[in-house]
Amino acid sequence: MPEATHKCRDIGDAPSGTVAKIARYEMTASSEPAPRARPAGGTPAKTSAAATFALVFGVAALFSVLTAILAWIGLLLGIIGVILGIVGLKMSRRPGVTGRGVAIGGLVLSVLAVLLGLALVAGISTFVNDEGAVDRLQQQVDDLRDRLDD
Repeated sequence: MPEATHKCRDIGDAPSGTVAKIARYEMTASSEPAPRARPAGGTPAKTSAAATFALVFGVAALFSVLTAILAWIGLLLGIIGVILGIVGLKMSRRPGVTGRGVAIGGLVLSVLAVLLGLALVAGISTFVNDEGAVDRLQQQVDDLRDRLDD
């Protein structure tokens, strides 16, 4: 995608005492991706494995929590993803190691999964501890069984 840069300079000694602005546009087209950071040795930078695993665990945790049946697995995967995301962020500060964005993405997804998992657990425990709600649910199940027997 072409990149455009805009440079503007003021000229104070313009004819008839006016100040004119001359804008010069430079258009550069590049189909090559931006060069990656290279350490002093000349070898290409490596993406942090912890950052990559944080993203994988974050996605898996979020999918697991959203299924509600596997919420406890998602909660566990989310906690592991948070730990790996923090380690990935620290590792991405080292020279020759990239993956800061990947670590942040994994950290965000993992934290979201943990928060959703905790909310789901809190909601289920509140529902189970409410005698009236459990009685209503039991009554609905009994009504459905009676309909099936008829």
